[in-house]
Amino acid sequence: MPSTTGWTLHDWRAAYGQGQSPESLLGELLTSLDTTPNKDVAWISLIDQAGLKKALADLDQLAQQSGGNRAALPLYGVPFAVKDNIDAVGFETTAGCPAYAYTPQQDAATVARLKAAGAILIGKTNLDQFATGLVGTRSPYGAVPNTFKPEVISGGSSSGSASVVARGLVPFALGTDTAGSGRVPAGLNNLVGLKPTKGQFSIEGVVPACKSLDCVSIFALTVGDAGAVQQVMAGYQPTDAFSRQAPTTLPDDAPAIRRNGPIKRLAIPEQPQWFGDQQAEAAWNTALSNWRQQDVELVPLDFARMSELAALLYEGPWVAERHAAVEGFIAEHAREMNPVVKGIIEKAANFTATDAFKAQYRKEELVRAIDGQLQDIDALLVPTAPTAPTIDAVNADPVTLNSQLGTYTNFVNLADFCALAVPAGFRDDGLPFGVTLISGAWKDAELQRLASQWLNAHPTPLGATDLNRPIEEPAAPMPADTITVAVVGAHLSGMPLNTQLTERNAVLLEQTTTSANYCLYALPNTTPPKPGLKRVGPENGREMIVEVWQMASSEFGSLVDLIPAPLGIGNVELADGRWVNGFICEGYGFEGARDVTEFGGWRAFITALKSGQA
Repeated sequence: MPSTTGWTLHDWRAAYGQGQSPESLLGELLTSLDTTPNKDVAWISLIDQAGLKKALADLDQLAQQSGGNRAALPLYGVPFAVKDNIDAVGFETTAGCPAYAYTPQQDAATVARLKAAGAILIGKTNLDQFATGLVGTRSPYGAVPNTFKPEVISGGSSSGSASVVARGLVPFALGTDTAGSGRVPAGLNNLVGLKPTKGQFSIEGVVPACKSLDCVSIFALTVGDAGAVQQVMAGYQPTDAFSRQAPTTLPDDAPAIRRNGPIKRLAIPEQPQWFGDQQAEAAWNTALSNWRQQDVELVPLDFARMSELAALLYEGPWVAERHAAVEGFIAEHAREMNPVVKGIIEKAANFTATDAFKAQYRKEELVRAIDGQLQDIDALLVPTAPTAPTIDAVNADPVTLNSQLGTYTNFVNLADFCALAVPAGFRDDGLPFGVTLISGAWKDAELQRLASQWLNAHPTPLGATDLNRPIEEPAAPMPADTITVAVVGAHLSGMPLNTQLTERNAVLLEQTTTSANYCLYALPNTTPPKPGLKRVGPENGREMIVEVWQMASSEFGSLVDLIPAPLGIGNVELADGRWVNGFICEGYGFEGARDVTEFGGWRAFITALKSGQA
């Protein structure tokens, strides 16, 4: 195995920061990969030496254009893989069907964004043909084995992408997710699987399964890595009819599952289905016991409406959308398709246009009813996969077992939810068990914050390696059309003016401190009492406790309008070197002010003042 096995983004960045080169590290990685046909069925194609040389030349050019600023290339020299239904220049796109293969002339939008951030694509991965399946066995390139037990399925359809990340060959890989293809393989291979809000990532350059539901997904070893890749890939794509602009804020009158805010109440299936898999059931019960130790409330919920919504995807006319994606190909090449995949897609002939409209109406009714059920629920917590069948069992009964795997995934895209699959320990037979957090559109960051909290409390090894999981960093920030502001005084949580933030749907990202360059003063004649933050330098200053909040850009101006002189908004340096918007004070405001720096923060000073100790 290469020395880079199991490296996270942090490890790759650290190696380059210490002077190692992409040429040597990626050359070693490529040499270690087995290119023998059918030897490692997770790969469909790999970059060759000439392709690597060109990719490294492109990386050098990017570095020169950035003036050597590595921060402008957050994925500098990081290798990644993509599912082979996503276009990438220099590789054929097969969608798991050799007869369908073509050579794209440009990268998919997501691949282009990753390359622009410095990432190096090293290969295309295996999948259930035309992304139709949750098993990872429906491919002429071979069934991808589970990374813990080769007789067990890997999960699909993004089977190869999950396999190469779980084995630590690359730190992240792209899959796609229409009905759970970015989550089931994560659950079965001890990975993080990020299914974003629909339209957050462009699907331009992706072979469609159901174009109205398709999402590009991310497999990663850690939540932090998935969030970092998400930041690079997210963004509105005007040429993609299914791309969406992130809202500046989420409505106050929406159900909790579709609002900003911390996740505290999680709905769990009232009567979960296990299809006879007692080890999965036992692992779920253990996970629930551990979740109850977190700062959340678990609320049993009837999932009947979710199940009915899920059934529309494969048992209803949505299968015709899969037919629309390959209509011309299947008409002439049906014999060259996987028979199970062909049989599923050909069911489109059973439905009429009238059926499609009726199903669309029912979908809207169900989503409205589900929103009503979740009025006071912040997110769902479900098993990622209720079973872990063997490859032989799936081959013997491919449709039934595949359907069972989608019990807690199929409804998500139809409901316009985002989801994050995370590791949740191991079954008694040594297979990994996973859970999935699900919430409303654009609540991706909230899910990541909760998942980080969970994994820090209950870590598992990284994928199928024996490496320890690092501490998960705070989740990815909210979309780019937001503003971050550090508050130091009366706007802190629980303080008198905090409502000026919460009324604007601001989200608390973290409590941290400034750099050691500040003093804090209690300003005279202010109601409620307010402090002034003054930059003085490290010889006289110290770190001051602050909270970092984030709000929609459209709301920020109205907050600034409420700030009385001598206070204002300027730039504040945090302890880790970041500069953010923050409350500062003009020089004249310190006249007659009391120096309260010794307390280390405004809350401590107010507490001491109330107790007569200040």
